[in-house]
Amino acid sequence: MTDTLIETPADVQQMNMIQAINSAMDVMMDRDPTVVVMGEDVGFFGGVFRATAGLQAKHGKNRVFDTPITECGIIGVAVGMGAYGLRPVPEIQFADYIYPALDQLVSEAARLRYRSAGEFIAPMTVRSPFGGGIFGGQTHSQSPEGIFTHCSGIKTVIPSTPYDAKGLLIAAIEDNDPTIFFEPKRIYNGPFDGHYDTPAKSWAGHADAQVPAGYYRIPLGKARIAREGQALTILCYGTMVHVVENTVAAHGVDAEIIDLRSLVPLDIDTIEESVRKTGRCLIVHEATRTSGFGAELLAQVQERCFYHLEAPIERVTGFDTPYPHSLEWAYFPGPVRIREAINKIMKD
Repeated sequence: MTDTLIETPADVQQMNMIQAINSAMDVMMDRDPTVVVMGEDVGFFGGVFRATAGLQAKHGKNRVFDTPITECGIIGVAVGMGAYGLRPVPEIQFADYIYPALDQLVSEAARLRYRSAGEFIAPMTVRSPFGGGIFGGQTHSQSPEGIFTHCSGIKTVIPSTPYDAKGLLIAAIEDNDPTIFFEPKRIYNGPFDGHYDTPAKSWAGHADAQVPAGYYRIPLGKARIAREGQALTILCYGTMVHVVENTVAAHGVDAEIIDLRSLVPLDIDTIEESVRKTGRCLIVHEATRTSGFGAELLAQVQERCFYHLEAPIERVTGFDTPYPHSLEWAYFPGPVRIREAINKIMKD
């Protein structure tokens, strides 16, 4: 947490990830009158996961307002707002619904600063729950982060704890470039160890659920070493951080776990330093394997650390299929598949 920039001391409160995200928007709306929140049911209803609960009552209907069910329209309006001095925080109800907005995100938001030679910017932060683990099926479980990391001009951020969620969201809102802020909904209410057949856990008592009530920010592009180790580097983000941590602890693996936090910008220096130290690298993410962000990670590690590698780089990912409802836990990268990959890479 040494990279956190806290402006003033503040009371620390226990928060789950939803509460931390809500607090980030509330703090920024208090600090900056140009920040507005918009999306389907984000007003009176408080959002499908209640991430915007109470914001309209406090900040008014002009700053927290509902939109029609048109993702393209939501993002198009947000681009225009940003160009004329506002800092919109649009919500796309599920990441699976973000595809109709791709043209506005890729052709407009991502290009606006470049196309206008800096005259206009698009300081918007697009919040959206993503990932599986809640039996949402093929239309409520997707992980489309690789689409946006491929698009220059857009930043992509994925938190794994309530503490990081608030600090990263504040940094994203303050940033002058468009940011996709994907929220791993499986860990909204508590960390997930990958064992679906055990009772769900709460963030209560978790060190990373102790969140300052006031303003603080975590710089984008700075990874977090979630666990130090000497034998193996594991790169992951979002829900997978907790699944990996549990698997490593359960089997006594001396692994260094790096929580990427933001995919773009990527903290490649921290990754390189770790892989040069351990000589081995495993990449874990929930998205499909082909053209997933893990492929880019693998390429960059190979380019920078080839002569330090003692074994081939391995990946544990989702499969190249739609997210299956009835076979969710076969698709989900769980402890068994992660352990098998660790065994393979340590034997090579």
